Amino acid sequence: MKPLLRILSFTRRLWPFYLAILLTSTLATVATLLVPFLVGHATDIVAASAANGGPADGAMSSIIWTAVWILVALTAQALLHNIGGWYGDVMANRMRTILSVRYYEKLLHLPQSWYDSELTGTIVARLNRSITEISQFAKTMSNMFATMLLTTVAVLVISGWYAWPLAVLLAIVFPVYVWLTALTSTKWQKLEGQKNEQIDIASGRFSEVVGQIRVVKSFVREKGELNAFTRRFITTDATTREQSKHWHTMDILRRTALNVVFFAIYVIIFVNTVQGAFTVGEMVLLIQMMMMARQPVESMSYLIDMAQRAIAGSRDYFRVMDTPIDARSPMRTLQQSRDSAIAPVAGAPTVEFDSVHFAYDEGVDVLQDISFSIHHGEKVAFVGESGGGKSTIVNLLLGLYQARSGRISVAGHDVADLQVQDLRARVGVVFQDASLFSGTIRENIAYGRPDATDDEIRAAARKANAERFIEKFADGYDTVVGERGLKLSGGQKQRIAVARAILKDAPILVLDEATSALDTKSEREVQRGLDELMADRTSLIIAHRLSTIANVDRIVTLKDGQIDEIGTPAELARSGGIYAELLAMQNAGARKQLERFGITG
Repeated sequence: MKPLLRILSFTRRLWPFYLAILLTSTLATVATLLVPFLVGHATDIVAASAANGGPADGAMSSIIWTAVWILVALTAQALLHNIGGWYGDVMANRMRTILSVRYYEKLLHLPQSWYDSELTGTIVARLNRSITEISQFAKTMSNMFATMLLTTVAVLVISGWYAWPLAVLLAIVFPVYVWLTALTSTKWQKLEGQKNEQIDIASGRFSEVVGQIRVVKSFVREKGELNAFTRRFITTDATTREQSKHWHTMDILRRTALNVVFFAIYVIIFVNTVQGAFTVGEMVLLIQMMMMARQPVESMSYLIDMAQRAIAGSRDYFRVMDTPIDARSPMRTLQQSRDSAIAPVAGAPTVEFDSVHFAYDEGVDVLQDISFSIHHGEKVAFVGESGGGKSTIVNLLLGLYQARSGRISVAGHDVADLQVQDLRARVGVVFQDASLFSGTIRENIAYGRPDATDDEIRAAARKANAERFIEKFADGYDTVVGERGLKLSGGQKQRIAVARAILKDAPILVLDEATSALDTKSEREVQRGLDELMADRTSLIIAHRLSTIANVDRIVTLKDGQIDEIGTPAELARSGGIYAELLAMQNAGARKQLERFGITG
């Protein structure tokens, strides 16, 4: 029950709804409890009339008024029940909103390292399943529990008033039933967790396949993916059979115990009525009371079943909520981070790495003793083989990971002492993958500055060499680009990404292989936008195509996570190092291309 208590604590702002539900449930229970008394009273009138051979004076009027009060009580019960149900529905939806927003907020604050080991589809599936199960349980609980509890207490008191053995037997059956149900709980939850794990994995793969459907189709993997997906769900069938067998076996024991106790209760009522201790009306009253007592006990199975699902779901929910976040990552907008802009230390480099070591997941260092500095307005390129550590340097600069040792500073400030939003507000990034969202071109360009004016958006697009193709669309800047910019070409997506970075107007620019996936024509168009973007900025450029870095101030070459050389393009071209080797390979490739067309010289 501890996870459910945490849910209540999480949603304590809903206490007005809890009070409203409790009040309406109490009044509805009172109205319901009146009915057996009224029916019992009417039964006594009918029995007396039958014994006297006809209705006594006033009996007819009394029986009609009793029927009227039964109607009033039932109408009031229905009205109050539905008012409470309305509050329960709204409360459950509010709870879902609170839990969903907090889950999303938590995800936005979790470190990049957490996402490295999670599937997107699994994260989404966990959100949907966990919160749905919790909110459904809360809704059912709110509509049933108060009524069940109040009815049980009232029946115990009333039956004890008429015959204490009835109250004793009811007082026995309630805890016995709950105890037998509790015996079911541990194993049931364990099996439910196993099912959830398989479903979450399958959902994660489902999301991956849908997101990369072109790859799946091109490699003719539809059947293989379907079979793997099916196996996950078939595995849950065996778990469900075991789980259901356990649950229903225990339910037989519970119901048998319940039937034995109620057998004894009915015997006591019937014997006392025959012996004259109860009138016929009192017998009818007590039988109705026992039926009212039995209903919440039997409903407890359904409620506990939902509670087990909610507990299992809440554990998954809180497993994410309890994940430590980066204390340097408060929720801020880009404008708020700009308002608290980092004041540069006079004379300090704009970017500096000093003896930095880094490893993923406590493994072997992928960066070793990295040291370099970049001053304002410099353009510095990072060159090396794949896996050499170039993109890792960018990740560390953005604060996505923290160095194992050494110091990284921006504008003279240690990044370990900065709020990550303040740090990232100073850095504009254009990745190899443009990573657009499924809105309009306007929304994607203004993603970092949603309050940008139309003129500012158009100016950024113009500088990125994107305005011409945008205006060719029928809807212009309001063109919807589709998921991940699916409706745009690679060059178009990349130019919008450049416009987005231009509009952000950060003093530090990172180009992470921004043109490596483009054809020559698209590369030239994007490069013109990048040249505009790099003007008067400190730029870090990661590139495979050496032609894109011919005009940089310095080049840093990396090999096996270590710096091999630092120098100007001209210096490194003569050094015989990595850059010289790559340059020679590129020139040799260019000569072969010319020879294919019969061009020599």
